[in-house]
Amino acid sequence: MRKYLKCLLLYGIGGLLYIAPELAWRGHSHWTMFVLGGICFVLIGAINEVIPWCMPIWKQTLIGTVLITSMEFLTGCIVNLWLGWGIWDYSEFPINVLGQICLLYILLWVPVALAAIVLDDWLRFWMFREARPHYCLIKHKRRCKTWI
Repeated sequence: MRKYLKCLLLYGIGGLLYIAPELAWRGHSHWTMFVLGGICFVLIGAINEVIPWCMPIWKQTLIGTVLITSMEFLTGCIVNLWLGWGIWDYSEFPINVLGQICLLYILLWVPVALAAIVLDDWLRFWMFREARPHYCLIKHKRRCKTWI
């Protein structure tokens, strides 16, 4: 039960953090963005649950960026193309796929993914007494060179 509550709390934090920049920038968001943000945050948090801590942080960030981009594309295909809700359309942006993802936003997801990885790890440490986060810049045989 505690595991589900932890997941639900992290989901809620991720959802709120996902819509916050949109609310600040545009003054509005859509409820599906809260759902998407929560899912992305939980998935990114699972990176260190599945992959050893010794994986370099840049690789974790790349995985997180791919996760967010994939979820954005899937959600866009459902809510924009299939349901026709028109929540976003990146057709005007160069290098886009069906107007649901584009290169500019993929690049913007890189720092977001990094921040989500670090935030999730520290929240787990502070709130749930999980292992203290540590990160590797490079993997060298069995040892890591840490920077945090």
